[in-house]
Amino acid sequence: MQMQFDGAVIKERNVTFAIAVVKPSVFASSDIEGLRKDFSRVFQNLPVVLMAQNAQGTARYSGRRDLVNFISKVPLNLIPWKKYTINFYY
Repeated sequence: MQMQFDGAVIKERNVTFAIAVVKPSVFASSDIEGLRKDFSRVFQNLPVVLMAQNAQGTARYSGRRDLVNFISKVPLNLIPWKKYTINFYY
């Protein structure tokens, strides 16, 4: 089974981290930390910030506070988005 998502790897001031776009409902999950860890494996164990947009296009972030503070000030159109595919094997 495959899953596609939009994401990006950001390198800024000697810090490299990833952003993964998720559905807004993910922010209500009781295991959001586990989800960030799952995405971290996709990005070769980089710290991950999860991002979702509401119907008005306003972004919401979840992750390390310093990374969220940084990325929340970057316009979305300046982030180098890319499509990622994850293969799940059972």
